[in-house]
Amino acid sequence: MPRFDEGQEKHMPNIVIAGAQWGDEGKGKIVDLLSERFQVVARYNGGHNAGHTVIIEDEKFVLHLIPSGILHPGILCVMGHGMVIDPWALEKEIAGLVERDVEIEDNLVISDRAHLILPHHRVLESLAEAARGENKIGTTQRGIGPAYEDKAGRRGIRMSDLLNKDTLPGKLAEARRHFETICRGSNHTPELDWDQLLQDLLAFGERLRPRIADTSLVLQRSMARGYSVLFEGAQATLLDIDLGTYPYVTSSSATAGGAVTGLGISPTRVDGILGIAKAYTTRVGAGPLPSEIGGSLEEEIRKRGAEFGASTGRPRRCGWFDAVVTRYSTLVNGFDSIALTKLDVFDPLAEIQVCTGYKYKGEVLTDFPADLAVAEACEPVYETMPGWVEPTAGVRDYALLPQGAQDYIARLSDLVGCEIGIVSTGPDRLDTILRRSSAVAAWFE
Repeated sequence: MPRFDEGQEKHMPNIVIAGAQWGDEGKGKIVDLLSERFQVVARYNGGHNAGHTVIIEDEKFVLHLIPSGILHPGILCVMGHGMVIDPWALEKEIAGLVERDVEIEDNLVISDRAHLILPHHRVLESLAEAARGENKIGTTQRGIGPAYEDKAGRRGIRMSDLLNKDTLPGKLAEARRHFETICRGSNHTPELDWDQLLQDLLAFGERLRPRIADTSLVLQRSMARGYSVLFEGAQATLLDIDLGTYPYVTSSSATAGGAVTGLGISPTRVDGILGIAKAYTTRVGAGPLPSEIGGSLEEEIRKRGAEFGASTGRPRRCGWFDAVVTRYSTLVNGFDSIALTKLDVFDPLAEIQVCTGYKYKGEVLTDFPADLAVAEACEPVYETMPGWVEPTAGVRDYALLPQGAQDYIARLSDLVGCEIGIVSTGPDRLDTILRRSSAVAAWFE
């Protein structure tokens, strides 16, 4: 995708990117696409349970922790305190990027207030999932939830703790006491070497010391200099700990509001919010998916869309576009515009269903219910639209899209109450349409 103008660079506002469904909407591609117009890209939530896939000239990059802007030289990438960071996973990701000649020198900083994921967190997550029996959440088993639990329980280990060899042992001992209390109650014998863990953490502190900083101040000073910041979210609205399909959610604030709390910036510094949604709907793991397709057609869409988790490889459940979900996300995030991804997956279909409401006990619901039992018992209300049965893959001009595809986009926009300003027609960075009349285009003027 070319720059929006070929002339002089202009200052841009600060923009939040957030997922509008259950994650995996293609946020990584959109962040990568837009990053060249920003000086800073900052991620505000989640851990290495998230995976952002970026494809550049047939070369695939999968980022789990580091903001997608790292693939653009000269952009400062910030990992905020709203994240939880596995230091082993972080160093592995850094090494993998360096091997592929991605520049990571002084352009990656990590919040000194970010909490760590430690080996005992993975054990705790495994124990918790096993205890649920048939009611498993379907977590990634990477220790994300227990790390956030320790954070809320005020026994977490933060990045700044790695730099203080005098206080770290006591803090680690407190985490150990809590862990071993749970293990006794679960009849589990812990086998962790806490002395070795202490030494490992101190070593991480020394290696990561140049990158650890008060990133709230870094962002405030960057914005004071007139730099533009792209705030990158992981997961999505329906996985938000407060606003999602609880308890089948992640453990962090994945909505646009998480940018404020997860990075330590004022809400007044956010100038625009871009939602990312697929042309259909997917989710990983258990929980409600009212528009789930099922059968051979779902399998066909899964294969065409390569719907397998970037972090875990798990197959994603696939459903028709759910306007109830995306309208709800539009309202709670305040989207100014939506980027619609994977339109080309529908190219062979003669008919496409769109979920416009839910039928529950003889009543049609058009707002997403908080009660999980209601969401799971709902029957989708569908509107049938004709497909276009023409290729859209790689189309980069909106006027060249088949009329059926344009009609589909217009209908989705009407149903969710928000413009669709970006359309993605393939995995490559360049397979993207920016609609010139959109709010997104106005941000770049």
